[in-house]
Amino acid sequence: MNYSTLLPLPLAQWQETRDTLHAYSRILGKIRQALSPPQEHWWHASLLPSEGGLSTGPMPMDNGSSSCSLTLDLDRHAVLIAGQESSQTILLTGQSVNSLTGSILGALDVWGVQPAIDLSLFADETPLGYNPDHAQRYNQILQRLAEIWRGFQSELPGKASPVQLWPHHFDLSLVWFSGRTVPGVDPNDVENAQEQMAFGFSTGDEGISDPYIYITAYPFPTGLTATPLPAPACWHTSGWQGALIPYNELAQRSNAVDRLREILRATQRAGAEIMQTEAS
Repeated sequence: MNYSTLLPLPLAQWQETRDTLHAYSRILGKIRQALSPPQEHWWHASLLPSEGGLSTGPMPMDNGSSSCSLTLDLDRHAVLIAGQESSQTILLTGQSVNSLTGSILGALDVWGVQPAIDLSLFADETPLGYNPDHAQRYNQILQRLAEIWRGFQSELPGKASPVQLWPHHFDLSLVWFSGRTVPGVDPNDVENAQEQMAFGFSTGDEGISDPYIYITAYPFPTGLTATPLPAPACWHTSGWQGALIPYNELAQRSNAVDRLREILRATQRAGAEIMQTEAS
């Protein structure tokens, strides 16, 4: 593997599989949210990049004395359901959301685990498309970016979130907190009171049709968009404000990983300095 490059990921070539993985990840996210103790910023509703794909991490079982986990394993093309004494495997075949949800809940029920989720969210019985090669390629990219994000996280001062994937938008994310509260916001409002910057990767959405990397801040510093950005990053101001890196354009570069790290570091430094100046 060339650790200085990134694999391209044109959405048009794998959108059917992407949409399927997005739907499947929502199932695991809702189950994790139902079984896990609440965490600040809803970190108990995300999924964690793991060696095979995306995992809930350990979740308490109903009796509170043991745990289980779910992994959307994109190398084995299966949902792996692991307990402390046994495990089960559900192969991914493009089955409907309703079918996969029923299989997972049935497997958990054998252990007496019954997560309280809204089943109406997973009632769709339409068969889905799943291409194993496309899923595996996405997983290679996901794991590489998660590794880069973790390395960047280790450089940041103060508090940062886990590197996690949000099922609702299907984006990989890392959030850094400056340590300051937002003026005029109740300090006890944990979700909105902390000044922060977010660094993420999206496979594409309704607003931007191809994969992209984003960097944004809350509250957004008024002078940040005047900061020069290394190519191919640019400032995005339509709908949301922040730095935008077209992923496939970045992946064309022989030094893609080094350039990505350069952009992450430069934007974080600029954001931190401007936020501090505007707060003083």
